[in-house]
Amino acid sequence: MKILRKLLFWLIVVPVLLVLLLQLYFFLQIGWWVNHNPSSTSFMRHQLSILQEKNPNAQLKHKWIPYNRISNNLKRAIIASEDSNFSEHEGVDWDALQKAYEKNIKKGKVVAGGSTITQQLAKNLFLSGERSYLRKGQEVIITYMLEYWMDKERIFEIYLNVVEWGVGIFGAEAAAQHYYGVSAAQLGAPQAARLAVMLPNPRFYDGHRGTAYLARRTDLILRRMNSAALP
Repeated sequence: MKILRKLLFWLIVVPVLLVLLLQLYFFLQIGWWVNHNPSSTSFMRHQLSILQEKNPNAQLKHKWIPYNRISNNLKRAIIASEDSNFSEHEGVDWDALQKAYEKNIKKGKVVAGGSTITQQLAKNLFLSGERSYLRKGQEVIITYMLEYWMDKERIFEIYLNVVEWGVGIFGAEAAAQHYYGVSAAQLGAPQAARLAVMLPNPRFYDGHRGTAYLARRTDLILRRMNSAALP
C-alpha cells in the first residue's frame, strides 16, 4: 500500500504541481510585462536557433517602438485581417474556434486555429508553433491571463512589436524597414494592408511577394480597414 501511495504521488501529484507552478510562472511573467517590454519571446528564440544552425552569426531584426509610433493604418489593417472583434471579445472568439474545430474534423488533422490577436500573442510569448489541442488549451489559459492583466491597447502594442513578419523579421518597425524602407509610423494604407495579409504565413510571403492571392487579399483588407475599431 505504501508503494502504491508513492507511485500515485509521483505519477499524479508531482505532475499536477509542476503544471500549476508553470501556470503561476506564466501569470507572474505577464503581470511584469504590464509595465515592462519583453525583449524576446519563445517563438523569437526558437526561430533564432533555427537561423543560427545555418549561420552561427545570424541575428533577428527587431526594434521595439511604442504604440503611438505605429501607423494607425497598420493597426486597422491587422484588426480587419486577423481579428475584427478584437476590441469587443474577452480574448477568445468561441465561434471562430468552433468553425476551426469543424474544419479540422473534416480534414482529419489540425489545419485551422481560429485564434484571436490575444491568442496569437499568447502563443508567441510562451509556446511553440506546434499544432495540437493540448497546446491550444494552454494557449487559451494564457490568453485569459493576458486579458486579466492588460487592457486591449497594451496587448496590441506587444503583439505589434513581437509578431513575425518574415525570415528573422519581428515587429512592425523591422517589417516596415525590411519591406518598404520606412518607419512603422510612416506606413500608408496599401503598405499596411499588404503587411497584415502576410501575417498568417510571413516567411513564405517574404520570398513570394507577388502572388495573386496576396494582391487580392490586400485589396479586400483595404476596403475593410476603415470599419476596424482600434482599442
